[in-house]
Amino acid sequence: MKLKPNYYKDRVCLNVLAGSKNNAQEIYDAAQGHVLVGVLSKDYPDVDSAVADMVRYARLIENALSIGLGAGDPKQSNMVSQIAWKVQPQHVNQVFTGVGASRALLGQRETVVNGLVSPTGRVGLVKISTGPLSAQAPDGIVPVETAIALLKDMGGSSIKYFPMGGLKHKEEFQYVAQACAEHDFLLEPTGGIDLENYEAIMEIALAAGVKQVIPHIYSSIIDSASGNTRPQDVKTLLAMTKKLVG
Repeated sequence: MKLKPNYYKDRVCLNVLAGSKNNAQEIYDAAQGHVLVGVLSKDYPDVDSAVADMVRYARLIENALSIGLGAGDPKQSNMVSQIAWKVQPQHVNQVFTGVGASRALLGQRETVVNGLVSPTGRVGLVKISTGPLSAQAPDGIVPVETAIALLKDMGGSSIKYFPMGGLKHKEEFQYVAQACAEHDFLLEPTGGIDLENYEAIMEIALAAGVKQVIPHIYSSIIDSASGNTRPQDVKTLLAMTKKLVG
């Protein structure tokens, strides 16, 4: 499936979760195509069932599909790579150490593959030990610039900065954004983003000059009763985004 949704030419592309196929269509329409729709690998018992279902999702939303780990769970890393190989989505979420496997199995450079790095409490430094084994080891902390270079070595497209806790790590995030801009890398802020802090977070990334920002807005816009992302909230985020990028 080679259809390219609108997000390819966007400075900002939303990333939100779908609770169902109908919800995925609602989200896609609400965002006027300027969105990647997340479906979590963790919700499936095995690769084959995930592939069969995610292909159906992809067909409904012009393949604006984002394969998710599920709260950054490193145990899902291999499953995500295997699904990505067969589905060929537009976006893949990975732990830092899973990026190379996903890119190799995809066999192309078009799909955006992010690598999860975490705040450390120290400006300029990030934690890259987010894989199945490394997450259990002493923290692997490196300069942001080194993390970006390592991700590029592995075929990564972007830093997924998680968990941000909204604006809790504001100064650290600002440094990460500046590094991504300087090194021609995409940035995906994730964790604790809501309708109240969205604009402030995005202003930091855009002011730094990041070429494309893919903010993940999850639980804050999900209806707890249905498990679906609220289309009206997606419309609100789109309106905020249009105001930010002009």
